[in-house]
Amino acid sequence: MKRRIVISIVGVAAVAVLVLGVPLAVAFAHLYTSQEVLRLEHQASETRRTVDISTVGRGDPVELPAIGASRFAVYDPAGHRIAGDGPSLADEPVRSALLGNVRDARQGGTIVVAVPINGNERIIGALRASKPESFLVDRTRRTWLVMGLISVGALSIAALLALWQARRLTRPVDTLVSAAERLGAGDFSVRTQTSLVEELDHLGRALDTTAERLGGLVARERAFSADASHQLRTPIAGLRLQVEAALMTPGADLHEVLAGTLEPIDRLESTVDNLLRLARDVQIDRSPLDLGQLVRDVDRDWHGTFAAAGRPLRVTTDGDLPAPAVSLPAVRQVLDVLVENAERHGAGVVTVGVRRVPGGVAVEVADEGGGVTDVHAVFRRRTDGGRGIGLALARTLAEAEGGRLVLERTGTAPRFALFLPADELPR
Repeated sequence: MKRRIVISIVGVAAVAVLVLGVPLAVAFAHLYTSQEVLRLEHQASETRRTVDISTVGRGDPVELPAIGASRFAVYDPAGHRIAGDGPSLADEPVRSALLGNVRDARQGGTIVVAVPINGNERIIGALRASKPESFLVDRTRRTWLVMGLISVGALSIAALLALWQARRLTRPVDTLVSAAERLGAGDFSVRTQTSLVEELDHLGRALDTTAERLGGLVARERAFSADASHQLRTPIAGLRLQVEAALMTPGADLHEVLAGTLEPIDRLESTVDNLLRLARDVQIDRSPLDLGQLVRDVDRDWHGTFAAAGRPLRVTTDGDLPAPAVSLPAVRQVLDVLVENAERHGAGVVTVGVRRVPGGVAVEVADEGGGVTDVHAVFRRRTDGGRGIGLALARTLAEAEGGRLVLERTGTAPRFALFLPADELPR
């Protein structure tokens, strides 16, 4: 990629040099030609003032100056050379000058200028000035050489700038490639650095977001899988023991035993399905959640269990609650864990309440039990054979939805609270 960038930039610079340099070189050649012609015309005009061809018939020679490489010749009105260095008979420029015109031409590597010589208000002859083109060619070549050196210098600078630009562009690209390779290898901690190239920085931020999201998903799936397998192993083992015990008991009503396993099996199946869906973050509906309806559903599903144990289950909600955008299955799983915990380990009245807090809502579950002595222990993995997924995974589910699960009150009448972020506007 770096080589292609350098070649592209240098190629563009070369085309620019050609597009600008060639016309400029041609322009310089024409300019130098025009300057030489003008200089030669000036010399010819100055020289004809000193020429007196009226003395030719009396035997006096015509004296012509020597100015550098310029050569002069004088012609009479008939076109015959009468003095100087030039063709014996008038050529086309001289014939034009005898007609009263100033004429220039290039003949066989020579620049020729012819001017008329006037006397007594008529043309009495012509002066021909010539100069080898070699002087012009040498000057043009020197200019072209300088232009060529400048072009080479410009292309060298362009190549250096192209190399610098290529490194500037490819270095962050190489970094992104390396980050992508590390991400593909499972390193979700990879993060890119800013390169001050807007497009590449945008790509880097997208890659960072992808890495963070994939890392979160993998971490959640690993945590959920570990917790779920640990928490579900005991109730499954309990079901197995229940069935085996019935098989080993003579006269046991197997139909009644198997029917009794359907409810916990359905519960376990629902738990597994919800965990897998939440862990993989696939097609999760995070629409605004009506928490009032949710706690009423909890009251409906758990009312019979608490009534059978002779314990009241109460539900309270504040009015005009905001609606958090969270997953219903996840929040319901957490509430079921909290209510189950109160049913199994608490005492007295169990209260499920929803209240507004700054920045969101709090769903609280409290009972009248003796309290909790070790706050950290309650969120460790359960090994007591209880149903459900336990407080450890409940906290993980809450954090996955952007919330927090805490133990607000540890003494008598403990209270757990699930904090969920939500807009302040009511639903």
